[in-house]
Amino acid sequence: MEAPAPGDPRTAASAVLDELARNFTYGARGAGNGSLSGAWYRRNQIHLFGVLLAILGNLVISISLNIQKYSHLRSAQREPPRPYFRSALWWAGVILMALGETGNFSAYGLAPITLIAPLGCVSVTGSAIISVMFLRENLRTSDLLGMTLALAGTYLLVNFAPNITQAISARTVQYYFVGWQFMIYMILEILIFCILLYFHKRKGMKHIVILLTLVALLASVTVISVKAVSGMITFSVTDKMQLTYPIFYIMCIIMIASCVFQVKLLNQATKLYNTATVVPVNHIFFTVSAIIAGIIFYQEFLGAAFLTIFIYLFGCFLSCLGVVLVTRNREKEHLPQSYIDFGNVPGKQMLDKIQPDSSGLSYGTLPDGSDSIKSPSGEKKGV
Repeated sequence: MEAPAPGDPRTAASAVLDELARNFTYGARGAGNGSLSGAWYRRNQIHLFGVLLAILGNLVISISLNIQKYSHLRSAQREPPRPYFRSALWWAGVILMALGETGNFSAYGLAPITLIAPLGCVSVTGSAIISVMFLRENLRTSDLLGMTLALAGTYLLVNFAPNITQAISARTVQYYFVGWQFMIYMILEILIFCILLYFHKRKGMKHIVILLTLVALLASVTVISVKAVSGMITFSVTDKMQLTYPIFYIMCIIMIASCVFQVKLLNQATKLYNTATVVPVNHIFFTVSAIIAGIIFYQEFLGAAFLTIFIYLFGCFLSCLGVVLVTRNREKEHLPQSYIDFGNVPGKQMLDKIQPDSSGLSYGTLPDGSDSIKSPSGEKKGV
């Protein structure tokens, strides 16, 4: 059989397949099954480094959120109130937020999406701990239970995530980008996104599920592009040509555009609904969409055992449940009850204050509970 010429397309396809075969390292016996042996840790050092970066990044994000919240509280207490963007403390929180997101960005280039994305629960639980310690917020029983569940879920995620090491190069991303699995996935995602966007824009439906589903669909594209860009930057340490491929700039554009529209829709959701409702729902939707994206685009569960997948999904469930318990009713507002002051009315009896009665059908009652007043002539008149 004649060997293919160097410029033959079959040669390029064979080279890509050979590179993919080198990228997937399943290791020896027991790889991909979540074993806790020393060999498992030696094979997964780069994964553990990515996990460490993601955990530290999420902790820094939680610190930055509390710093910004404290800055807002200080600005509101001043007379006259000072704009928050003039506070050095607020800008310190913004810088910490950027550092935390940089850590998450780097983590996606070192570990699978299905391992890094669920670790967002660290940011939520860490923020709750910091708010209790430094902002003197109440520590509830549900907070302790939620933190425990999130910690247990994180442990299961780290130990039973897919044991696949991939060197994300430009040719690898190109190969995945034109795969039939991703093509079908993108067609379905675009179709669902357009239908939900039609109901949101044309029909005026602003339900939290619709808004956060739109955010999650964009988030799945974001994590795919983030891992591709981060992986190609990491791979460029040994191959400087990685940043010259057009696919690198295509993924950068997709990453930026999806992030912008994602933030816009998420901002709409936070304006319409309480943060304590938006945070857990958005975390669950984001985690699910990121896991699906990692499975379909990067094939991160390829070769994994059924028990490994089950324990991994159970860990995701525990972490999401922990986030729900930590954020439940945390920011429920208790507005002070207002009153109506009639003041002095000429020719009428002085009535101090009429307090709204939220438990009855009437708007308010008189201070002495009577339902009539006396006129200057001594006759009673109904109120």
